[in-house]
Amino acid sequence: MSTAPPQTGSGSPYAHLLHQIRGAGLLERRTGYYIWKIAITGLLFAAGWTAFALIGDSWWVLIVAGFLAFVFTQLGFLGHDAGHKQIFASRRANYVLGLLHGNLAIGLSYGWWVDKHNRHHAHPNTDGADPDLEIGALAFTSRQAGNRGRIAAFAYRYQAFFFFPLLLLEGLSLHANGVRALLRRTGRPRAWESVLLASHVIGYLGAVFLVLSPVRAVVFIIVQQGLFGLYLGCSFAPNHKGMAILAAGDRTDFLRRQVLTSRNVRGHWLTDFMLGGLNYQIEHHLFPSMPRSNLRHAQTIVESFCRRHGLTYCQTSLFESYAQALRHLHAVGRTPCPVGA
Repeated sequence: MSTAPPQTGSGSPYAHLLHQIRGAGLLERRTGYYIWKIAITGLLFAAGWTAFALIGDSWWVLIVAGFLAFVFTQLGFLGHDAGHKQIFASRRANYVLGLLHGNLAIGLSYGWWVDKHNRHHAHPNTDGADPDLEIGALAFTSRQAGNRGRIAAFAYRYQAFFFFPLLLLEGLSLHANGVRALLRRTGRPRAWESVLLASHVIGYLGAVFLVLSPVRAVVFIIVQQGLFGLYLGCSFAPNHKGMAILAAGDRTDFLRRQVLTSRNVRGHWLTDFMLGGLNYQIEHHLFPSMPRSNLRHAQTIVESFCRRHGLTYCQTSLFESYAQALRHLHAVGRTPCPVGA
């Protein structure tokens, strides 16, 4: 993933901020931290599947489904960090790690996600350019609410009520989109992705249906994948939903584009852990390759810098971030822009 910000003049505000961040050593690798993080998460992954096998064909296995949903999301956070080259200096090492965590461990196409996420970082909350705004089941702008047909417009009026239930389908959506992307493209990297993704599907379904009865197997998959999607969606939703949406072709400079469209979530070490560092969304968007463990140290510098330069630095509680996102969805759904307007 190309995560470096655009080149800026030495006298630009962003250049001054970058100089401060680099001087504080916050862009340096934290390989030791990530080795520890990968090892612990790998042990949790192994423990989850071991417990699954030991419990066997029992409804108690649904507790394991919830635990594995948590572990899958933590693995996804590590894949996210690898995509931003936060873990290793080597591009290949980050790529291999991303494939192992994404395609093999949790069944998501790493290459497809990197391409999508790269476009999001380049154009956050930009109408017509940010792929995270192009979700057919939801309308994030009045234009979207009015341009997708009458039935869809009716559904959008109540989309705020459907938002969290829809997140239960997020995992399935990511699986399906990744598979479609791999089927459309060819080449050696895609072949490796396909092999690893197929290995995950065969291993996952094989284990579930070999150990559990058909009914319990289906319920296990629904619970595990549903909670995985919910946790993942709840981790990403606070970041930009309900923040400023830029018009297509907007020319706002890099610094303002990243700060004004992002929201931080206030908290402590548990918030950092549960949200995978994404609660420092402003710092992450300004410095995508910054290791996760350095983001909290950068926050004080960035917040002070924004205050001095008159930039709104949005930070709120987790539940207030959800409330802001839901209020935005409700307002958009109630005020669609007529087709052609």
